[in-house]
Amino acid sequence: MAQRDTMPVPGKLSGQAVINELIRNMELGQFEMGYSVLLPCVFSLYLHPDDYSRLEGVFDLIAEDAKRALGARVAQLNTKPRILGVMRPGRQAKEFKIAGRDWILEFLPDTEGTVPAGDVEIHSELNETAQPGFRGTKTTLMGREPSVTSPRLPAVTRRTSEVVYAEIRYEDDSGPQLYLVSQNTVRVGRGGDDQPMDLALYTNDEVSREHFVVRRDPATRRFFIVDKSVNGTWLEGKRLKKGVEEALPDRASIGVAQVLTLSFETRK
Repeated sequence: MAQRDTMPVPGKLSGQAVINELIRNMELGQFEMGYSVLLPCVFSLYLHPDDYSRLEGVFDLIAEDAKRALGARVAQLNTKPRILGVMRPGRQAKEFKIAGRDWILEFLPDTEGTVPAGDVEIHSELNETAQPGFRGTKTTLMGREPSVTSPRLPAVTRRTSEVVYAEIRYEDDSGPQLYLVSQNTVRVGRGGDDQPMDLALYTNDEVSREHFVVRRDPATRRFFIVDKSVNGTWLEGKRLKKGVEEALPDRASIGVAQVLTLSFETRK
């Protein structure tokens, strides 16, 4: 009996490939808190125009299948590990959950010419309203690591009226990131259930939940930084005194607990 070839056609995007990438994006965008772990639930999927036209009639069916797969993966993550059928001892596992009533998927044609045929770019957020401290994975491309190759945001969170005062580039456990400073106070750290951060760092507990604060003086347009951490903050290689505000240069390297380095730069 002849067997049907089930291998995917190279260069041709399938619904299963899209679902696999959604799950990968969701897992990369985890936001750990004190007693639970938030997972992204809002996804904007950018497809090559040819793939978008070919699949436009079945987006609803792909979304329906994807929601089932995402829900199943969350249930799997919440399954407590067992040893020979006995519950593993130790501290209580954190609950994986989403910060929304349901998954939201939006399929969009790529108009910037950055997504190849047969590929998909996914932007995610943890909920419908991008709140301080709740930021999902910026970009996922099939077969590649997460990156911020494009500044475009999901349509559900796009804000064109904001003035950007500065930018902060860094790389944490979720990959390279770009944070645009559009407010006068930016709280930076791992965050927690009762401590949402403006810039949430996905990293180990060497980084404090609130590690440091960047403040902008609207009158002078100058920036300042103050350390609030346990393991220290460094400015251009010099450790800051905890609780003492210091001027932040227009371009600066900020060390976080000797774990991460953030590049700060003002915008004129």
